[in-house]
Amino acid sequence: MIYITGDTHRDFSRLNKMIFNKDDMLIILGDAGINYFLNEEDNKFKEYLKEYNVKMFCIRGNHEERPENISTYKEVNMFGGKVFIEENYPYLIFAKDGEEYNIGGIRVLVIGGAYSIDKEYRLIYGYKWFKDEQLTKEEMNKIIKKVKGKRYDVVLTHTCPYKYEPTEVFILGIDQSKVDKSMEYFLDKVEKSIDYNKWYCGHYHTEKIIDKIEFMFESIKELLNS
Repeated sequence: MIYITGDTHRDFSRLNKMIFNKDDMLIILGDAGINYFLNEEDNKFKEYLKEYNVKMFCIRGNHEERPENISTYKEVNMFGGKVFIEENYPYLIFAKDGEEYNIGGIRVLVIGGAYSIDKEYRLIYGYKWFKDEQLTKEEMNKIIKKVKGKRYDVVLTHTCPYKYEPTEVFILGIDQSKVDKSMEYFLDKVEKSIDYNKWYCGHYHTEKIIDKIEFMFESIKELLNS
């Protein structure tokens, strides 16, 4: 079975109610919190995640380091595309941005990254902020060229296309004019360039379905059964 959930931010307590089989996999739509401290604390946490007895397929969020920037990760072939895995933690699979996969017969496109609206706060108070949290213009252009005119069963992203932003959950006090929306504008272009059946995203800490896009947070559902 393939399950899907939203941002976990290092809190996996929602999995306590689940009973997984050895062949099950859980998709996390970014900000898993697994590669956050970049020290032994992360390794201890990865050991702890073994207890859930489920493979985790993680989309890259904005509050975590890119796996390709961590020396222990290797790029390997899986699901018909490239993923990042550490030898010591093969049950933790990180998708490559812009990659296409065949997961259980489902054709999937994955695009991670987003802008941190709390960037200034993090910089002022010494919390982690990852400078390449968003895709570069070069990465965006490469992805657009790659996907144009293609069809996917499922699109998995961390943030959403700009036209679907859930403005009703925007945090009061945040000046939206200072928020970099380049990732959302880019995903607008992606959506117009492809055909797809279903699009899942996280990032906004809300549960909502609009058109073919589903925002996920704490719920856990079967992929394509929501």
